[in-house]
Amino acid sequence: MKLLVRLAGLLSALLLAGCATEPRTVYDYTKLKDEKPLSILVLPPLNNSLAVNAGHSFLSQVTYPLAESGYYVFPVAVVNDLFKHNGMTEPSEIHAVPVEKLREIFAADAVVYLKITEFGTSYKILTSDTRVTAEARLVSLKTGEELWQGAATASTAEQQNTNQSLLGMLVTAVIDQVANTLNDKGHQIAGITSVRLLHAGGANRLLYGPRAENKEH
Repeated sequence: MKLLVRLAGLLSALLLAGCATEPRTVYDYTKLKDEKPLSILVLPPLNNSLAVNAGHSFLSQVTYPLAESGYYVFPVAVVNDLFKHNGMTEPSEIHAVPVEKLREIFAADAVVYLKITEFGTSYKILTSDTRVTAEARLVSLKTGEELWQGAATASTAEQQNTNQSLLGMLVTAVIDQVANTLNDKGHQIAGITSVRLLHAGGANRLLYGPRAENKEH
């Protein structure tokens, strides 16, 4: 009986330990609050995925969440053209430009460095998943210090029905594969990722900028 009681106590402890979660780390916004950047320059993303067009697709959708969050964002097409006219076409060499030079050219308050780690659709026997994951760093062009960083992911798997029958899963996988081929599903998912990554509000996300109306800065 004593052995059963001890085993029950041990099981309860293991269950409690399994359910316990570490407290969420609160981001230190001190530097961002002190600097309060108004204008933001966004550089072409480093593309670590296998999708050739991932950088262009993601970059074309980052202006909206930043502008909606109360920041002035330099038009990405104009910025890209300026770099091209100066012989720079690779994101890696653009990211290597000193912050002092970026401020001299654009007179912006801060710059966003982007990196894409996942972009595209993976196919399995019964499912397909289009996933986009990206990271961002906001760096002051006045001091060169990092003001904020974050990461976000969006996936079509979030909306898939896991209660389907085997036949239903097979049919869905075929339909998804055809749909993802005919439509640029990655571009749509990249738009969701960009909002999750760069729209202000929420735990550890970017703070609202000076132009935001009725928002907590």
